[in-house]
Amino acid sequence: MEDKIRAIASFNALEHDGKADVNSVVSRVVALFPEERKNLKNLIPRIREIVDEVNSLTKEEMTGIVQREFPELLSSRTKEEKKSLPDLPDVGNGGVVMRMAPSPSGPLHIGHARMAILNDEYLRRYGGKLILRIEDTNPSNIEPDAYQMIQDDLRWLGVNFTEVVIQSKRFELYYSEMRKLIEEGKAYVSTSPTEEFKSRKQQGLPVREREETPEENLERWERMLSGGYEKGEVYAVVKTDLNHPNPAIRDFIAFRIIDTPHPLEGDRYRIYPMMNFSVAIDDHFLGLTHVIRGKDHIANTEKQKYIFGYRGWKQPYYLHYGKVSIENTILKTTFIKKGIRNGDFTGWDDPRLGTLAAFRKRGFDPLAIRRYYVESGIGSVDTTFSWEIFYSFNRKIIDSRSPRHFFVSQPVSLKFDFEGTLNADIPLFPQASGNAEKGSRRYKVGKGSIMISSQDYAKLNGELVRLKDLGYFKVESSRIEYLGESINEDVQKWNPNRPLGKVPIIHWLSGNEVPFRVVKPDGTVDSGFVENDALNYIGMVHQFERYGYVNVLNEREGYFTHP
Repeated sequence: MEDKIRAIASFNALEHDGKADVNSVVSRVVALFPEERKNLKNLIPRIREIVDEVNSLTKEEMTGIVQREFPELLSSRTKEEKKSLPDLPDVGNGGVVMRMAPSPSGPLHIGHARMAILNDEYLRRYGGKLILRIEDTNPSNIEPDAYQMIQDDLRWLGVNFTEVVIQSKRFELYYSEMRKLIEEGKAYVSTSPTEEFKSRKQQGLPVREREETPEENLERWERMLSGGYEKGEVYAVVKTDLNHPNPAIRDFIAFRIIDTPHPLEGDRYRIYPMMNFSVAIDDHFLGLTHVIRGKDHIANTEKQKYIFGYRGWKQPYYLHYGKVSIENTILKTTFIKKGIRNGDFTGWDDPRLGTLAAFRKRGFDPLAIRRYYVESGIGSVDTTFSWEIFYSFNRKIIDSRSPRHFFVSQPVSLKFDFEGTLNADIPLFPQASGNAEKGSRRYKVGKGSIMISSQDYAKLNGELVRLKDLGYFKVESSRIEYLGESINEDVQKWNPNRPLGKVPIIHWLSGNEVPFRVVKPDGTVDSGFVENDALNYIGMVHQFERYGYVNVLNEREGYFTHP
């Protein structure tokens, strides 16, 4: 059995670019050895050891292990046509140095995942460094837990950042570089009202301080740093071209005063850098070779290039991708924070949200997110996120490892008068290869009651129906009558409008159920009953037949994944 587990872990690692996921391996092991589910408490520690062992192997060694035990998996894998991202220009022998730059206003959401995955894909291709730079220079919009949540989200995505940089720890570097620009006459410090500054910039006209000497501006800068001004009285500006056709790129503010205490630094600093200044400084000193970001940053890129030019620094290669509109989900951090505070959302993992925490709780495989964004590419054309395509990616990944069970919502209990016993032998993993060896749910049904959903009852009352893997029945009023394991033309009189070949097959429960509820992405809840066998697979995504995929979180509740 350990050889099989090692092969399962190796194949999972090949699917996840060299790193097997313990939970996915456990799911596949249970699918292959259903009799071991009662021994999971003892088996899981050994699986973890095997996963650690496999993760230290080369991909060639992993392939050899899979080839010995499950060669059919490799043949199906090589048949898949996978799209890849275009090559990057000017990649040196040392690989790339790239960065992800989220703000710690909350955890990451499905839109942020694109930025992370694209950068990570290039790191995997070329080697080098992928820096997680947390841009926390707006203290009023920081969620303290986000520093850790962001890292947890990236690890779940399989994004291998090599270094964490926090901007609030780098203020002295920003101050030093601003001082140099002022000394060189490339920046100035203004006390002119901001309304006047904006108005004159719009007209292509300078404010008074722009024409003053570096010494005069440097004196104001030092006074600004020492606390000689109040909030709103002063700001530092980088010079650009006042005749630039885009007014947004003309002289831009680089520093302003903020009195809000910082979650990490407290009251240590009052002079805060603006994004375009701190980003340019960090991109240089961190050695960025390539920068990938949305095309909404094109104007920011042009602003930042002024700083690189003034300091004589080599610019990174910039690649701007198009916007992805993500409909039918909630992404806005400020709205989510307010909702959590007011009790409208249960937390950052509420199923109505587009956070990665919610996706994780709903049971999505992170590989589906990666495949979606790699397949989508890195073009500059704006697109709309396709939930249907994303679901299809996820379905293909999880289907073979998802146990099948019946879930009856809004149940109707029908009286069953039957002298004798019916036996149901229902495949647990019918979608897996070699499913005959994957185990079954076995039930005995006798006199008592049979439960079906109210939706099925409303459509089938008085008609012939097949209860899946149990037999043919006639539903009438509050009763259900067994007709046999198979039927003939004589039964046609009971449903003359429905050919025998189109008799509906529905799911059911009879003495094998426990109360269960499914929380859906729109916040509604489907309450009913699920097979008690499902509780042997807590923590796994199930396929509730004719209902959808559900992540069974505990013995009472699951989160709906997708149809």
